[in-house]
Amino acid sequence: MGNRNTVILPFFLALCLGGVAFFSCSQSAPEIVYGSLELIHYENGGNPVERFTFFVLPRDDDGIDNLDELWLYHDWEGLSWHLASKDWISQTVDGKTWIGTRSIAMIDGGTLPRGQYRAVLVNKGGSRAERLITFDAPVDQERPFPFLSIMGDEYHIDSRYPQQNLLAYDNEGNYLVTVTPSSIEGKITSLGLPSQAESLSLWARDPAKSVSAFTDIVPLRE
Repeated sequence: MGNRNTVILPFFLALCLGGVAFFSCSQSAPEIVYGSLELIHYENGGNPVERFTFFVLPRDDDGIDNLDELWLYHDWEGLSWHLASKDWISQTVDGKTWIGTRSIAMIDGGTLPRGQYRAVLVNKGGSRAERLITFDAPVDQERPFPFLSIMGDEYHIDSRYPQQNLLAYDNEGNYLVTVTPSSIEGKITSLGLPSQAESLSLWARDPAKSVSAFTDIVPLRE
């Protein structure tokens, strides 16, 4: 990753401050700290469906707003997917912001090929970063679908996945925050949810196998 110059010539500074479109003021390259490609089973009202998600944890000295494009390639099969900054989802987990999509799919609706993928991140200055991602999710679902219930001021999770996360939404269904509960059951107040939270869904994961499951949204109040 390049470093910023400590001495900036006056004319260069003027170009940057003037917002000249054809000249990038950024000299830092982006970085993909981590990449994730997962098979996700969605509850879908009791009729689970499969979707594939692709997220990266980016780093850019000029901030996430300086990022412009995200690509995913499966070089062996000649496959590629492209995300412009206006198209990707931003999600903050444990204070770290991930960008990506839950809409990776094959044209024929089939399953994604297993093996090695390549993520490419490009910022507005044209600098790029790459990272290899291995996707070896099992073809068949190995666990029963997880379950989230809320009764009064208590929640209960029934899941055989090794990792549990709860996603909170406002009254319009907009995502707010992800929290990791300290136990599979307890008081809603122990989760530290924002005041505008009106519903939850369970995101149960097995990171080692690149597979997870999303339950339907459950309201916090009757």
